[in-house]
Amino acid sequence: MRAPSRFDRLIKSIPFLSCLTEVELQRIVVEKRFRKNQVILYEEDTSNYIYFIYSGKVKVVQGNIEGKERILAIHKKGDSFGEMAILDGKSAPATVIAMEDSEIAFISKEDFQWHLMKNEQILKEIIAMLCGKLRESWMMLKVLSFSDAEHRIRAVLKNLSDQFGVQDQRGTIINLKITHKDLAHYASISRETASRLISSFAKAGEIEFLDKKYIILKPAFLEKAHRL
Repeated sequence: MRAPSRFDRLIKSIPFLSCLTEVELQRIVVEKRFRKNQVILYEEDTSNYIYFIYSGKVKVVQGNIEGKERILAIHKKGDSFGEMAILDGKSAPATVIAMEDSEIAFISKEDFQWHLMKNEQILKEIIAMLCGKLRESWMMLKVLSFSDAEHRIRAVLKNLSDQFGVQDQRGTIINLKITHKDLAHYASISRETASRLISSFAKAGEIEFLDKKYIILKPAFLEKAHRL
């Protein structure tokens, strides 16, 4: 049995590209490694590429006039970003930063239009992709609609469990290394407030920490989150 090729690994990681032949993939797909905290795409850049996450995770952020960042979304292996900019020709609406060491595959605007936009199945995938981004925007609006910090942080943790949750006998493990600072930026609250709330959830037995890296949402937490 032959060893998996670069083509096989790409398709397994990014099913969106399955319509392309191995020759096309080798010709138009470029891969690049990014270190943790390295900027992949700056807000207001004119993007000439669509990006696919081959491995790792990235966060989509916007800065405010005070220089603080607000997390709009977190993307994982198989997700994409930059598609809006190459479809409408406008600048990128947010900055994208690697949350951990990541491999990113990207395709130029010209190759995307020539090889992918003519494929009916890909057009359906693009529509589904944009619908997913719209749902992310709705989720952020829901988070920001809460006036109190507790409801905001609960909504953020519930959203992360929907995206990255792994079921366990203890509850739902958020399979994502995320700091209190990241949670604060996601919920648009202060770092101190986020830490205080996370500590209170833990003391109440609503959440648990796994290896000091991952958060487990217990049934009691999820029950309250579902009421939001």
